[in-house]
Amino acid sequence: MRLNERYLNAVMIVGLLALPLWAVVADQPFTITLVTRAVILALAAVGLNIILGIGGMVSFGHAVFFGIGGYAMGILAYHAQTYTALDLGLFSMDGTKSMPMIWLVAMILSAIVAVFIGLLSLRTSGVYFIMITLAFGQMFFYFAISWAQYGGEDGLSIYVRNDFPGLNTLAPIQFYTICFTLLCVVLFLFARLQASPFGLALNAARQTSVRVETVGLNPMQLKLLAFVISGAITGLAGALFADLNRFVSPTMFSWQLSGELIVLIIIGGVGRLMGPVIGACVFVALEHFLGELTDFWHVYLGLVLLCIVLFGRGGLTGLLTGKEGAHV
Repeated sequence: MRLNERYLNAVMIVGLLALPLWAVVADQPFTITLVTRAVILALAAVGLNIILGIGGMVSFGHAVFFGIGGYAMGILAYHAQTYTALDLGLFSMDGTKSMPMIWLVAMILSAIVAVFIGLLSLRTSGVYFIMITLAFGQMFFYFAISWAQYGGEDGLSIYVRNDFPGLNTLAPIQFYTICFTLLCVVLFLFARLQASPFGLALNAARQTSVRVETVGLNPMQLKLLAFVISGAITGLAGALFADLNRFVSPTMFSWQLSGELIVLIIIGGVGRLMGPVIGACVFVALEHFLGELTDFWHVYLGLVLLCIVLFGRGGLTGLLTGKEGAHV
């Protein structure tokens, strides 16, 4: 029996609402935290899915933006909790514990960095694009390790979660509500973007850039704009992830994290609306339940990924709906 994709999407949304509510009734706060982690990883993967699923760009350095978002949160919150000014050379500014302000800073910084990385990396394609994005990721990773002012290799701890107007963010269900709402907003934007003239042109540029040029469009500009939007969304996810853990470290820039985001999309379905969400839920579930049994749970994740690549080109979404996803 094949499911309608819209029905599958609705089931996922209802599940992400029902499970935390059950956890509140059953007094299981850790379950809420676990689902929150899945939602935040899904948010980051939705950002990556814009360039991977629509644009066909395999970025192995998207953890750069995840880490920038995390460190934006960490640095601003650190200066707020220590009552010290953030010295930016030409001027200084106070830190902040306001989540909306931190999200804005994280997204702007991620977008700016995405412009510079995109301008250089999009001159290449294929394996060269993969390698140059990986190189940028490693550059930021080792810079964070050497940044002793903010913990270096040991990372930076934040004592109290940041504030959101009208909510107690220390309550797991209320922080989850924030993350879930942002995920729904980004999923809506992804759906609108994919169906828009821009999304169609980006998809065309993925298939044959020459034909796109013949109708007067610039494939480089299309891909760069998608790269910047993707980076900003992933930066937002990084800020939320750092707030969830109240901790930031150089591992947020690691190539392993970039690889995990790609794995999430492949598991769920490349280019599918709920692909990153399904992939993130499966990943976190395997990490939690198999991680209790063995430290080598990645072996089983590898087997799942292998089966999907061999037998389900559309990921789990494709297997359930009978439709293949985008080909990269």
